[in-house]
Amino acid sequence: MPAVSYFTEPTQWPNYLRAVVDIAFPTHSIRVTPGPLDGVAGLPYPLDSAHTIHIVTAFNPHGRPTTARTNLRAQHELLHDIGLHGLQWWPAVGGDPVGTYAEISAAVVGMDDAQARALGRRFGQDAVFAWAPASWRLLVCADAAHETVLADWHAALLTPPSRRFSQSPAA
Repeated sequence: MPAVSYFTEPTQWPNYLRAVVDIAFPTHSIRVTPGPLDGVAGLPYPLDSAHTIHIVTAFNPHGRPTTARTNLRAQHELLHDIGLHGLQWWPAVGGDPVGTYAEISAAVVGMDDAQARALGRRFGQDAVFAWAPASWRLLVCADAAHETVLADWHAALLTPPSRRFSQSPAA
Protein backbone atom coordinates (compact mmCIF):
# COMPACT_ATOMS: atom_id res chain seq x y z
CA MET A 1 0.00 0.00 0.00
CA PRO A 2 1.44 3.43 -0.90
CA ALA A 3 2.24 5.86 1.87
CA VAL A 4 -0.41 8.48 2.46
CA SER A 5 0.63 12.01 3.28
CA TYR A 6 -1.76 14.17 5.27
CA PHE A 7 -1.24 17.89 5.06
CA THR A 8 -2.85 20.21 7.54
CA GLU A 9 -2.33 23.86 6.74
CA PRO A 10 -0.95 25.82 9.67
CA THR A 11 -3.45 28.28 11.11
CA GLN A 12 -1.22 31.12 9.93
CA TRP A 13 -1.39 29.97 6.28
CA PRO A 14 -3.65 32.85 5.08
CA ASN A 15 -1.17 35.32 6.59
CA TYR A 16 1.77 33.61 4.87
CA LEU A 17 -0.01 33.82 1.52
CA ARG A 18 -0.26 37.60 1.65
CA ALA A 19 3.03 38.31 3.43
CA VAL A 20 5.54 40.72 1.96
CA VAL A 21 9.30 40.48 2.37
CA ASP A 22 11.75 43.38 2.52
CA ILE A 23 15.33 42.48 1.57
CA ALA A 24 18.34 44.73 2.24
CA PHE A 25 20.87 44.19 -0.53
CA PRO A 26 24.18 46.07 -0.17
CA THR A 27 23.17 48.89 -2.53
CA HIS A 28 19.39 49.07 -2.11
CA SER A 29 16.38 47.56 -0.37
CA ILE A 30 13.39 46.04 -2.07
CA ARG A 31 9.95 44.76 -1.12
CA VAL A 32 8.72 41.52 -2.70
CA THR A 33 4.95 41.23 -2.84
CA PRO A 34 3.05 38.16 -4.01
CA GLY A 35 0.91 38.73 -7.09
CA PRO A 36 1.17 41.30 -9.86
CA LEU A 37 0.91 45.02 -9.23
CA ASP A 38 -1.35 46.13 -12.06
CA GLY A 39 0.08 48.87 -14.24
CA VAL A 40 3.16 49.48 -12.11
CA ALA A 41 6.62 48.66 -13.42
CA GLY A 42 8.54 46.42 -11.05
CA LEU A 43 12.17 45.53 -10.57
CA PRO A 44 13.59 42.47 -12.31
CA TYR A 45 14.65 39.40 -10.34
CA PRO A 46 17.98 40.40 -8.73
CA LEU A 47 19.97 37.20 -9.50
CA ASP A 48 20.46 34.97 -12.51
CA SER A 49 17.74 32.44 -13.20
CA ALA A 50 19.75 29.53 -11.77
CA HIS A 51 19.48 30.85 -8.21
CA THR A 52 16.53 30.79 -5.85
CA ILE A 53 16.37 33.09 -2.85
CA HIS A 54 14.88 31.35 0.20
CA ILE A 55 13.52 33.49 3.01
CA VAL A 56 13.93 31.83 6.40
CA THR A 57 13.36 33.01 9.97
CA ALA A 58 13.80 31.53 13.42
CA PHE A 59 11.19 33.78 15.01
CA ASN A 60 8.16 32.40 16.86
CA PRO A 61 8.75 28.65 16.37
CA HIS A 62 5.67 26.52 15.77
CA GLY A 63 3.61 29.67 15.29
CA ARG A 64 3.74 30.54 18.98
CA PRO A 65 4.72 34.09 19.93
CA THR A 66 7.78 34.21 22.14
CA THR A 67 9.88 36.95 23.72
CA ALA A 68 12.08 39.30 21.75
CA ARG A 69 15.13 37.92 23.54
CA THR A 70 14.27 34.31 22.64
CA ASN A 71 13.54 35.27 19.02
CA LEU A 72 16.79 37.20 18.64
CA ARG A 73 18.79 34.35 20.19
CA ALA A 74 17.21 31.86 17.77
CA GLN A 75 17.79 34.21 14.81
CA HIS A 76 21.45 34.57 15.80
CA GLU A 77 21.73 30.77 15.83
CA LEU A 78 20.08 30.61 12.39
CA LEU A 79 22.57 33.12 10.96
CA HIS A 80 25.45 31.20 12.55
CA ASP A 81 24.19 28.00 10.88
CA ILE A 82 23.91 29.78 7.51
CA GLY A 83 27.48 31.07 7.94
CA LEU A 84 28.83 27.61 8.82
CA HIS A 85 27.47 26.36 5.49
CA GLY A 86 29.13 29.22 3.60
CA LEU A 87 25.84 30.47 2.19
CA GLN A 88 25.34 34.01 0.96
CA TRP A 89 22.53 35.90 2.69
CA TRP A 90 21.04 39.35 3.12
CA PRO A 91 18.98 40.78 5.97
CA ALA A 92 15.24 40.45 5.39
CA VAL A 93 12.01 41.17 7.22
CA GLY A 94 8.78 39.34 6.47
CA GLY A 95 5.37 40.41 7.61
CA ASP A 96 1.96 41.69 6.75
CA PRO A 97 1.53 44.24 3.94
CA VAL A 98 0.58 47.11 6.27
CA GLY A 99 3.51 46.65 8.64
CA THR A 100 1.70 45.75 11.85
CA TYR A 101 3.52 42.42 12.15
CA ALA A 102 7.11 41.66 11.14
CA GLU A 103 9.73 38.97 11.72
CA ILE A 104 13.44 39.39 11.15
CA SER A 105 14.53 36.89 8.52
CA ALA A 106 17.36 36.02 6.16
CA ALA A 107 17.22 35.93 2.36
CA VAL A 108 19.55 33.02 1.56
CA VAL A 109 21.13 31.89 -1.71
CA GLY A 110 22.80 28.53 -2.23
CA MET A 111 20.20 26.06 -0.96
CA ASP A 112 17.72 23.91 -2.80
CA ASP A 113 14.13 23.62 -1.60
CA ALA A 114 14.80 20.50 0.49
CA GLN A 115 17.67 22.21 2.31
CA ALA A 116 15.57 25.34 2.90
CA ARG A 117 12.72 23.24 4.30
CA ALA A 118 15.13 21.36 6.57
CA LEU A 119 16.60 24.62 7.86
CA GLY A 120 13.12 26.00 8.53
CA ARG A 121 12.10 22.76 10.22
CA ARG A 122 15.23 22.87 12.41
CA PHE A 123 14.08 26.25 13.71
CA GLY A 124 10.45 25.19 14.20
CA GLN A 125 9.00 27.00 11.20
CA ASP A 126 5.78 26.09 9.39
CA ALA A 127 7.07 27.27 6.02
CA VAL A 128 9.76 29.15 4.13
CA PHE A 129 9.44 31.32 1.05
CA ALA A 130 11.20 30.50 -2.22
CA TRP A 131 11.63 33.37 -4.69
CA ALA A 132 12.73 32.58 -8.24
CA PRO A 133 12.38 34.49 -11.52
CA ALA A 134 9.16 32.67 -12.45
CA SER A 135 7.47 32.29 -9.07
CA TRP A 136 6.98 33.16 -5.43
CA ARG A 137 6.38 29.90 -3.51
CA LEU A 138 5.46 28.98 0.02
CA LEU A 139 7.16 25.69 1.00
CA VAL A 140 5.78 23.64 3.87
CA CYS A 141 8.68 22.67 6.15
CA ALA A 142 7.06 19.53 7.57
CA ASP A 143 5.98 18.01 4.26
CA ALA A 144 8.06 18.20 1.09
CA ALA A 145 5.06 17.18 -1.01
CA HIS A 146 3.20 20.43 -0.39
CA GLU A 147 3.85 23.91 -1.58
CA THR A 148 1.75 26.83 -2.66
CA VAL A 149 2.86 28.48 -5.86
CA LEU A 150 1.95 32.10 -6.31
CA ALA A 151 3.20 32.41 -9.86
CA ASP A 152 3.23 36.19 -9.86
CA TRP A 153 5.39 38.43 -7.74
CA HIS A 154 6.30 42.08 -7.77
CA ALA A 155 9.49 43.69 -6.49
CA ALA A 156 9.72 47.40 -5.79
CA LEU A 157 12.51 49.63 -4.56
CA LEU A 158 11.99 50.79 -0.98
CA THR A 159 12.50 54.53 -0.84
CA PRO A 160 13.22 55.44 1.84
CA PRO A 161 14.66 52.12 3.02
CA SER A 162 12.37 50.04 5.18
CA ARG A 163 12.15 51.07 8.83
CA ARG A 164 11.43 47.42 9.56
CA PHE A 165 15.16 46.63 9.33
CA SER A 166 15.90 48.86 12.32
CA GLN A 167 12.88 48.19 14.50
CA SER A 168 13.07 45.94 17.49
CA PRO A 169 10.83 42.88 17.29
CA ALA A 170 7.70 42.86 19.37
CA ALA A 171 7.98 40.94 22.63
